[in-house]
Amino acid sequence: MGTEWQQDPALLNVIDIEATCWDGQPPPRAVGEIIEIGLTVVDLRAAERVARHRILVRPVRSTVSAFCTELTGLTQAEVDTGLPFADACRLLASEHRAGQRAWASWGDYDRNQFTRQCRDTGTSYPFGRRHTNAKIPFTAAHGLRKRPGMAQALQVAGLPLEGRHHSGADDAWNIAALILDVSARGAWPTADPARPALPWPAAP
Repeated sequence: MGTEWQQDPALLNVIDIEATCWDGQPPPRAVGEIIEIGLTVVDLRAAERVARHRILVRPVRSTVSAFCTELTGLTQAEVDTGLPFADACRLLASEHRAGQRAWASWGDYDRNQFTRQCRDTGTSYPFGRRHTNAKIPFTAAHGLRKRPGMAQALQVAGLPLEGRHHSGADDAWNIAALILDVSARGAWPTADPARPALPWPAAP
């Protein structure tokens, strides 16, 4: 697809990450690191999901536990083929216009993990500031009292869970469907086109 499609202000990046995790406390000196970035591009004007991407990321301060493999399906051998974290962030910025497009995730975990890992590794934060926690407009659109998890939200909306839960690529795809549900109800927040996203300050 051409540059015009890439720059369309109606496009939204939907992000879901998986990170190294453990059943209980992490091993000594190990920290949770991003090992998969799922990205689905939503065209809010056309009301459809138009692209789907998966970026594997190689951890350097932790390893994939058996618990993590059971949860996400990812193995150490698989993530060993991934990109270094800094390269993954550069790819988000260069190929997926992460600094210019608005983006969304289900909850704030993904945004907070990127912020923390970029800070800890001296990596430039790849996203702009137009982030939406999709749980909030979904909860309001459906008149719920509590913010649901993704799987519960799909049930509320009458949508199928496509693929594997806790696969970053599949979860981003499903979250995108929930965002389209909210948008169809006229409840998705729209950005002011006169106020472009500001880049996050580069890490020192």
